[in-house]
Amino acid sequence: METIAVHAGMEGLTDSGSHVPTIDLSTTNPLPDVEAGGDSYENLATGGELIPGQSAVYQRLWQPGVARFETAIAAMEHADSAVAFASGMAALSACLIATVTAGKSHIVALRPIYGGTDHVLDNGLLGTEITWCDASEVAAAIRPNTGLVVLETPANPTLELVDIRRVVDQAGTVPVLVDNTFATPVLQRPLEHGATLVMHSATKYIGGHGDAMGGVVATNAEWSVRLRQVRALTGGLLNPFAAYLLHRGIRTLPLRVLAQQATAEDLAQRLATHPSVANVHYPGLPGQDPEGLIGRQLDGPGSLIALEIVGGYEAAARFIAACTLVTHAVSLGGVDSLVQHPASLTHRPVAPHARPGGGIVRLSIGLEHVEDLADDLFAALDQVCTPVTETIRELQPHN
Repeated sequence: METIAVHAGMEGLTDSGSHVPTIDLSTTNPLPDVEAGGDSYENLATGGELIPGQSAVYQRLWQPGVARFETAIAAMEHADSAVAFASGMAALSACLIATVTAGKSHIVALRPIYGGTDHVLDNGLLGTEITWCDASEVAAAIRPNTGLVVLETPANPTLELVDIRRVVDQAGTVPVLVDNTFATPVLQRPLEHGATLVMHSATKYIGGHGDAMGGVVATNAEWSVRLRQVRALTGGLLNPFAAYLLHRGIRTLPLRVLAQQATAEDLAQRLATHPSVANVHYPGLPGQDPEGLIGRQLDGPGSLIALEIVGGYEAAARFIAACTLVTHAVSLGGVDSLVQHPASLTHRPVAPHARPGGGIVRLSIGLEHVEDLADDLFAALDQVCTPVTETIRELQPHN
């Protein structure tokens, strides 16, 4: 995986005299003649790939830096190909549009899931009719017009794990889309377990530095044609500079993911001992992988941690405000650690009965030294738990 990350999508650079991909900002490309230009346009606008010797015509239809990034993601996910978009939500929207326009408007989806995904599915904005269910209920939820089963694992924000193969078996001929943003292809490759589409918010771990936004879907050749056609018609193309930054991020992805995971494993165990923490949601802790998916489906538990703070919303808000090294911000997967309150932010549009509890905060662990992070998090928790600690002391018998 480390070798693939460094070299995928870099093919042909040596022959061109370059060591790293160049950034081509051209919005339009010269056409050799009227007939050839028309042929190129038709090929690309209907979802085809650029044919050697043909013009790329227009950036909305094809862009060389984006294509290199797609090649790299496909190699990482062991996919036939990949299609990149301007954001993770643009990638999801393209999958839904391609499904609905094929006459399959019913979607089966599993909660918990990213709040933006939940919102766009639940409100039917793109013509979808949604059935929410548990992993054991997928087969019963399938209808003749079901076009897609959507899940995320580990799930946002509380890191529940889903057995992909079990869902695929229940879905039968219905394609399964897995949001693999949290695990990345370093830790999980859903196509190996029967999924048809693997989606990433590339803004997160793939980019890794919080400075480039994008989304990408790795899939088979047939779905890639459908998604490229949607992208060409709707204009959701990833821009060339973001493609360059995201492709560069892939080259260090395995190193970052494994280092962040090691720190998260250490912190999760320590945080579970603090009196202000009612529960730590982290797949690597005992009892949180009941189906034994780590080692079978996942190569590790990742670097996201969800804390359930004693005292609910007010205590969670105090904890977040007390963090000084860890930044209060949405997003995740970058080199610096972030904390956010899902119920107030990313999952605010989610139906109240499915929204995360008010005491839950989500930590994205970065590349800082584990002791510096522990000092910051425990100092913040100490501020939250002072009243709790005093109450415990008052209840204890005096010697």
